[in-house]
Amino acid sequence: MIRRVIIAAVALVAFSVQAWSAEIGEDGLHKQDWFALTFRDVAEDIEAAKDEGKRLVMVFEQRGCIYCAKMHEDLLSDPEVSDFIKANFKVVQYNMFGDEEVTDLDGDVLTEKTAARKWGYVFTPTLVFLPEEAPEGMTVAEAAVATMPGAFGKWTFLNMFKWVAEKGYDSDEHFQKYHARIINELRAQGRLEAE
Repeated sequence: MIRRVIIAAVALVAFSVQAWSAEIGEDGLHKQDWFALTFRDVAEDIEAAKDEGKRLVMVFEQRGCIYCAKMHEDLLSDPEVSDFIKANFKVVQYNMFGDEEVTDLDGDVLTEKTAARKWGYVFTPTLVFLPEEAPEGMTVAEAAVATMPGAFGKWTFLNMFKWVAEKGYDSDEHFQKYHARIINELRAQGRLEAE
């Protein structure tokens, strides 16, 4: 009897984990059905995002990245996080070692992997937030209004998206001060389960 209960419990846990894990594409990257599929012409993507009333964010990932999996399974599966991002940002996924063609803001045509190298992105995931208008003659790295390398917890992750949406980079409130202020507000509201 105990053995059947254990087997049933293990099967239930395995099914639950599988049900909550993000889909993985042929390229080995985790996928969200709301990520935008584009020709990876960054200037065109900025314009398309603007036409939708959104901002462009590029996310660099790689096959087997445990931090990318955490981002997809823990953060992007949280409705508070994903709903805010979907409402305010157009997300285009890049493969850190991919061969898809990319057109930089300065007109250079590269592959995903040579673009990542050119722009100096070495961690996955790396999120790159672009301005509302495509600047001429700059690279993506030069034009980015904010970059988030690595994996973070829910509030740091979500607050970065909110800070960019509110154009915090144009204010005197550095992201770290903004984030601390929001954390204190969440703490006062009793919304922080564990810190």
